[in-house]
Amino acid sequence: GEPPPTLIDYLPKTALLVIDECHVTIPQLGGMYRGDRSRKETLVEYGFRLPSALDNRPLRFDEFEKLMPETIFVSATPGPYELEKSQGVVIEQVVRPTGLIDPEVEVRPVATQVDDLLSEIRARTKVNERVLVTTLTKRMAEDLTEYLHEHDVRVRYLHSDIETIERAEIIRDLRAGVFDVLVGINLLREGLDLPEVSLVAILDADKEGFLRSARSLIQTIGRAARHLHGKAILYAGHITASMRFAIDETERRRQKQTAHNETHGITPQSVVKALREIIDGTQSVKFNTGARSIAKNIANLEAAEEEAKYEAMPAGALSKLLNKLEKQMYTHARNLEFEKAAALRDKIQTIRSRKFGVIEGNAGKA
Repeated sequence: GEPPPTLIDYLPKTALLVIDECHVTIPQLGGMYRGDRSRKETLVEYGFRLPSALDNRPLRFDEFEKLMPETIFVSATPGPYELEKSQGVVIEQVVRPTGLIDPEVEVRPVATQVDDLLSEIRARTKVNERVLVTTLTKRMAEDLTEYLHEHDVRVRYLHSDIETIERAEIIRDLRAGVFDVLVGINLLREGLDLPEVSLVAILDADKEGFLRSARSLIQTIGRAARHLHGKAILYAGHITASMRFAIDETERRRQKQTAHNETHGITPQSVVKALREIIDGTQSVKFNTGARSIAKNIANLEAAEEEAKYEAMPAGALSKLLNKLEKQMYTHARNLEFEKAAALRDKIQTIRSRKFGVIEGNAGKA
């Protein structure tokens, strides 16, 4: 029942812990233990694991709290835990060095959301700008992607089944202009830095829930904050409490940013970010994957050539070869060179399984 040892144990007492995107990270810290416990309790109950398996676990959140040194929580949308722990000591950084202000937020009727979105997309693509669209369900995202594609819109669909590396490549292609519109569900949020995106469209924004909470809406709206003409459109039949909070908070930040720009004579400028910042990571992985693939192909080619050589050998010569290999195998085994012996054993078995089963070596027989 004691806390498991972790890397945090090795931090000095004077360490500073910075938790980025804390509104997501803090709940995950608590969820690790509960998820692990729930899974293992079922296994122990039905006899698939010993009770001691429960001790091999992550830290509980209260145990993590005891180990936390001085901590800085970083988030654009801090959660209740962080706000409570900070005891009102909140440093707000909403002014950007580039002078960019948060996107303008507009609410439009949900009844005509798809047609209105299509017209907005056409207007943005004419000036070489990108669009993010977020939906509530996977089915809706797929249908919308198909609809836009039928109307000659260059569009891609981002979902959880796509591997992380491929996801980075899709985002790179969006920035590079390979396509203009990216449709997603809950992936168009924290961590996406897309200066080319000037419009974020949130469909069914009035459907209260996890994907349309005030925090989620603010994070999604923020994806258009890197562009000079950034704008967010919320399609809704009515304004929910979450929408009102997100709209008011965004407007408060806009006013603060605008006042700062006017006071200091700052002219907002769009972020200029080189494409290689996303490409580098994916290319190196792709290169390594390619290298492994090439090595595997070479190995397969060598094996095929060797098998062809054996097939061309007369039966008598092949029998002598097997005897020689068996003698070498037993010699390695007597010298405790088991890896070499195992390699020869596998080679012998491969030769015999490839049409040569009738040929037997005589080495090692009494």
